[in-house]
Amino acid sequence: MTVSVTAIPMLTDNYSWLIKDSVSGKIGIIDPAEAPPAIPAIEAAGGHLDFIFLTHHHGDHIDGAPELAKRYGAKVVGNACDAHRLPKLDIPVREGDEVKFGAASARVIDTPAHTLGHIAYYFADGGLLFCGDTMFSMGCGRLFEGTAADMYESLQKFAELPPETLVCAGHEYTQSNAKFAISVDPENTALQARVKEVDALRREGKATLPVRLGVEVATNPFLRALDAQSLGRLRSAKDNFK
Repeated sequence: MTVSVTAIPMLTDNYSWLIKDSVSGKIGIIDPAEAPPAIPAIEAAGGHLDFIFLTHHHGDHIDGAPELAKRYGAKVVGNACDAHRLPKLDIPVREGDEVKFGAASARVIDTPAHTLGHIAYYFADGGLLFCGDTMFSMGCGRLFEGTAADMYESLQKFAELPPETLVCAGHEYTQSNAKFAISVDPENTALQARVKEVDALRREGKATLPVRLGVEVATNPFLRALDAQSLGRLRSAKDNFK
């Protein structure tokens, strides 16, 4: 596996993800909410930035991109269909496109639901999924623009990936998601174990991400939903969960 990943905490609960291809030395960043936390990580990784990958247009995922692109001359990658809401794109992409990243490549997955222009990136060489706000550990994004059917279809695309894939989501929402998940699936022993693991990690101030996709398949109620209608009921319940 040539692509390594490092989480960069941003704002209050965001993660941007720094990736590096060990063969070529190429460096990329996914969803930089702000530039200042990213710069030391980029400098430590090699002092250059080749790509900025954007999953969707929300400010807490793109606001740092223009400054980083200007500073390092990085190429900005994003959904061609959402270019009007993103920073200037150097590489506009669509479903199924492959973006060459040194010796590796990123496959673009269309995941409308949280926003209609949302996409995800899957690096087979490295086993990494950057899913933005479509999926979180034990949760999924709010349906701001898409439908429950959109979200169900998007999550099913993720479920087809290898179970060892590392899920790199956009927010540290895991502990709150765990409380909802266990409330709707209390007899799930894999979920019970994951809740304990997450609580222990957060007590120590540690991140709960990335997480293996196989763990999510076993514990995430939205990924385990039987159909779009079931997912919609879950999403509505989660929106009102205290």
